[in-house]
Amino acid sequence: MNIFQSPLFKIPGYRRMWFSILFSNLGGQITLLALPLTAVFLLDASPTQMGLLTAMEIAPFVLLSLPGGVLLDRMQKLPVYIAGEFVMGLSLLTIPLAWAFDLLTMGWMYAVCFAIGAVYTIAGSASQLVLTQLVGRDKLVEAYSQNAIAGSMAEVMGPGLAGILIKVFGAPLALVMDAILLIGSVAMLKGIRIHEQVPPRSTWKDRSFKAELMKGLNFVRSHNMLIEMAVVVGAWQFFAQMALSVQIIFAVKDLGLDEALVALSFVAMGLGSIMGGMAGPPISKRIGLGPALILGIVITSIGWLSLLLLEGHLPSIILFSWMLLCFSWGATLLFVNFLSLRQSYTPTELLGRMTTTMRWLITLPAGPGAILGGWMAEHVGMRSSLICAGVGTLLVAT
Repeated sequence: MNIFQSPLFKIPGYRRMWFSILFSNLGGQITLLALPLTAVFLLDASPTQMGLLTAMEIAPFVLLSLPGGVLLDRMQKLPVYIAGEFVMGLSLLTIPLAWAFDLLTMGWMYAVCFAIGAVYTIAGSASQLVLTQLVGRDKLVEAYSQNAIAGSMAEVMGPGLAGILIKVFGAPLALVMDAILLIGSVAMLKGIRIHEQVPPRSTWKDRSFKAELMKGLNFVRSHNMLIEMAVVVGAWQFFAQMALSVQIIFAVKDLGLDEALVALSFVAMGLGSIMGGMAGPPISKRIGLGPALILGIVITSIGWLSLLLLEGHLPSIILFSWMLLCFSWGATLLFVNFLSLRQSYTPTELLGRMTTTMRWLITLPAGPGAILGGWMAEHVGMRSSLICAGVGTLLVAT
């Protein structure tokens, strides 16, 4: 099946956005492996430090989401999206530079992860709004599924590329390639033309910033469906981050995988995302957006539980790959439906504040989950974090 035959690619600008997502996600795959492997192999990070590293990337969502939503509703979204890609590239380049001058520490890694999280918070929300402006609300499910395919293609190609770069140049220098790919993403985005009506400054300059912020919160609070989704996805985030914060160190120290095998295992994430992206629209149409979201949570739970139940019965690389496949398959199915539901439910003038409010609500539990997962892995046992993730997400689904 040729994905470019989709009617979406006839919409002016969508093809460029799709390729931007591909470049950005391809670079993101390098970062996904290079950052934790740098911490584990070069800085000998403990499980607690790995949990903190994850938490530092999540912290900006809690601190910046709500004010960011007010600002996004007052400005054009595409320039914010483009600036975010550029800032992320610069932040990542500081790691190989610090390493070259023997200045790299876990504190430096925390700072870079915080900067990356800040970009995801503001520019990530802007990207979702740009997509809505570009394709329209009626095509959001298909658009998110197509975007998931771009991400999954990157997840299939990225780990192999990352493995080669890390093997040849080392994890810190591999991040240079991510910065180059982000430049390609910026080039794609700069060719998009969106005619966006931004409220004139005279309409909001005298408004209270706090009142505008509260308007977004009150909108979400007044709609039970949005609250219910925030509770379910937020609970999933708590348990998921317990596992995600320690999965690399678990693969290296407990399963005995080296950098190359870890990179090879991550190809399974791309396959899982392809499954979620291609199957997303048919499943949603057949059982509904809400049930499809819950199904995604169940699939992620199966991955963590089967990793522990089958350990010792199958090769480590197969078990770790299966866990990653289940996570990406389920998470893609979950978020395709979650994003489509919330975007299609909100008036245009509140999209920015709704998006950042929802992201804030579902991310609040993620930081504590990551920190708790790292602490448990170090003081109780690595498998304790994975058991809690598997059982906890299964309970969320029920």
